[in-house]
Order: sequence, then structure tokens, then C-alpha cells
Amino acid sequence: QNMVMSFRVSDLQMLLGFVGRSKSGLKHELVTRALQLVQFDCSPEVFKKIKELYETRYNKKGSEVAGAPPRAEPLALHASYERGSAVPRTLPNASIDYPALYGKYLNGLGRLPPKVAKPEVRLVKLPFYTTLDELLKPTELVPQNNEKLQESPCIFALTPRQVELIRNSRELQPGVKSVQVVLRICYTDTSSPQEDQYPPNIAVKVNHSYCSVPGYYPSNKPGVEPKRPCRPINLTHLMYLSAATNRITVTWGNYGKSYSVGLYLVRQMTSAELLQRLKTIGIKHPELCKALVKEKLRLDPDSEIATTGVRVSLICPLVKMRLSVPCRAETCAHLQCFDAVFYLQMNEKKPTWMCPVCDKPAPYDQLIIDGLLSKILTECEDADEIEYLVDGSWCPIRAEKERSCSPQCPILVLGETSCTPLGEITEFHKGLGWRGPAGSSNGKAPADVVDLTLDSSSSEEDEEEDEEEDDDDEGPQPKRRCSYEKGLVSAC
Repeated sequence: QNMVMSFRVSDLQMLLGFVGRSKSGLKHELVTRALQLVQFDCSPEVFKKIKELYETRYNKKGSEVAGAPPRAEPLALHASYERGSAVPRTLPNASIDYPALYGKYLNGLGRLPPKVAKPEVRLVKLPFYTTLDELLKPTELVPQNNEKLQESPCIFALTPRQVELIRNSRELQPGVKSVQVVLRICYTDTSSPQEDQYPPNIAVKVNHSYCSVPGYYPSNKPGVEPKRPCRPINLTHLMYLSAATNRITVTWGNYGKSYSVGLYLVRQMTSAELLQRLKTIGIKHPELCKALVKEKLRLDPDSEIATTGVRVSLICPLVKMRLSVPCRAETCAHLQCFDAVFYLQMNEKKPTWMCPVCDKPAPYDQLIIDGLLSKILTECEDADEIEYLVDGSWCPIRAEKERSCSPQCPILVLGETSCTPLGEITEFHKGLGWRGPAGSSNGKAPADVVDLTLDSSSSEEDEEEDEEEDDDDEGPQPKRRCSYEKGLVSAC
């Protein structure tokens, strides 16, 4: 490829004519055809021809200039250039030295490491994004001077197949395609897969327009800086969906930390699609769940306490509603589940992937649907909680009926009448306890009770009661608020 990039127009025409390709067009078009030839149709004969043209050119040059023939400058190309899928199509002048030009364009993103085995920066897989093509491997942002604000440009072009994938994809919302070209940025750290992390003062310019970058989450805690949700940045709506070259410029703050950027062609998924995939491949068989319950409740020989059962709520801890698709992470130590529908929807809006029960990581690829609890939900519709037993069986726990509002200390009534008048109910005096006129809790002699609440209206009430008692055939009844001589015993 370096040999091809060092060819002049005549060399490129000879190479393309050798394989029967079109020799017409500007130099950058000839370079594009030659690179695609090297990538996809490089037979031994073609490679031999390239080597012959290269040696012929430099042997002629070497006859004019003493010394060994100069070698072509290594070209700082990323993987998409090597595949021929992102070769620049429009350059201003065909007489420009292409290796130097590409080195200048890509210098801001750093040059590719030499062909020596070296760890590469890897980004974590995102559940809501399926990678279709890698347009630019994670490449380090290299500062060009001592300024705090740096600019790093790169150029690339989409292949016809990639353009068709974008155009034919459905819309997630008006103007937003499901197949996208996204920019991802992370720390330059090869020890483990890296999460998306934006550098300070980030700005992304695509061709002639700036792309919106997610803002900050406000912080309610004093002295705590707001947190920015670092996600892939969708560039699709600002790109040329054609054979034209796209130029991306990343502006970033150089404050000591090293960052790398990558470009990917992805398909964005929705929470409904992830839920359907989970239902297809993530259901754990009821018998396996039952075995897990037995293992949880198995008596530990070293433990002094035997566990006979464990309660599990049928209410989702996220939204306080009955579970519909009970799930949890395989790494969780608890049997309690949360609802997969709401869990996926919440992570679609703000991805955290933390278990709402134990507050530990619960990534999508570790989620399972509890087949046993799903079966229980269909069989137990009148309870909000169940209990697993040591043999793996379960029983519902229904809510207790509301207790009566009657006094907790029963009133014992001794007497011949079956109904005790309201006036004979013992009264509670704060600080003294329950007291009755015929006796007391300490066994002392009964004391008369004087009702200090009598007023002028009491006589009228007594007269009305006397009239009602006269009409009763069974005889007169005792009046209210009379002194109590017999019939009541303190219940305390």
C-alpha cells in the first residue's frame, strides 16, 4: 500500500491497465482504485507488478542521485484506509505529495503503532449498540503544541454498502436513523475495556457544522461537579452519504490525561428489542431456579442458625408494581427479582446497569429471566409476597386483615342484664390507668366515681331518658352517670 501511494499518475495507470481497470480520472481516483485492488484483488501477479513498478521508478531515480534509492515514507493509515473503505475521494490538488498529506491530516490523531505486537485500546460493548463496521480503530489524540485547546482532524469516506445500510435503516425518531456513524472517546488505557469518557472542552465538528454533545447531569450536592453522560456521539445527520470525503475535527482540552477516539458504524437498539432478545435467549428453566433456591436454603454445617425459608416480593423495587418479567443478574446473590421491562427502559434513558436490589453491577449480558418466579406469578394472583421453602416449594403470603379498633384491654361485665348501658363503661383516666367504681387494679376498696363533666344540660338528658324508661315494659333501666355500686370489675 505504501508503494501504491508513492506512485505517480503514469505508474497508477500502468497498474490499473495491467488488471483491466479504468485508467481515466484524477490522481486521487486512481489511488482509490489501486488501493481497493490491493485490498480485495491482490493476486501474486498484481503484487509482482506493483513491486516492478516501484523498483523501476526508484532505480531510475537512483541513477540520477548517488546513493541508495529512497524508501517511501510510511503512511499513517488506520484500519478503514487499509480496507479501502475510507480512502479520501476529493483532494484539492493532484500534485500534492499524498503520504505527507495523509500524515498531516491524521497527525492530530496520532500515527499507527509499528508492526510490533502492542496492546490496543478497547472500548466496552454497549448493549444498545451493535457494531457493524469499525471505521477507525481507537487512536490516541496527540497534542500538536503547548496550548490547552487542541484540534485533531481526520478524514474518511463511506463505502456504497455502508451508505445503503444507513439510508435503508428505519427511523428511531424523526431524523434519527437506527444505523449510525458514531464517535466514541475513552481514556488511552490498554489494561481493560474502557468506558466512554469525554475530554474537557470537547467539541466535534463534522464537515462544516458542529455536532451536539450530551450535556451535564445537574448535581444536587453542594461542592460536587455535575456529571456528563458519556455516550457515543451520532454524526450521521451531518455526514455526506455519498462517495464524498467527510472531515471530522475533535476539539479537546489538553490537561495531562490521554484520550483515544474511534469511529464505528453501528445499529442502535431499543429497550423493546433488547427485551425480546432477553426473552429469547435469557430465560432460566424453572427447575434450575428451583435448584438454586434449595442451594440458598441448604443448611450450612458451620452455621448455628437453620434457614427454613426465604421471602420474595412479587412487587418490583423499581416502580412498586407487580412484576411482569422477573429478572436479575446471574452474579447477584439474592433471589429477589426486578422487572426487566422497566430496568431496560431506565438504562435506555440513563445507562447505569446497577441492580436495584443489591446495588451491584447488573450488565445486560448477565441478566436472566427467572422461569420459576414467572410461573409463580401466573399461579399466584392474590398475593404480593411468597416464601420459598427448603424443599424448593413455595407458599403465598397474603396480607393480614385489619385489626379491630376496639380497646386492647377487654371490659369484663358482671351482671344479670345482657346489655350494659353506655354509662357503665369504665373511663380511662390518663396517668391512673383503667379504673372502675366497684374495684381497682390494686385490690383496694372500691371508690365512688364523681363525674365532673355534668353540666346544665345533663338534667334535660336525664329527663328524656326517664320518659323512655317508662315506656319500656321490662321495667326501668339504670340511668346514665349514676354512682356505680355493683356489676363492674376492673379488667386491668
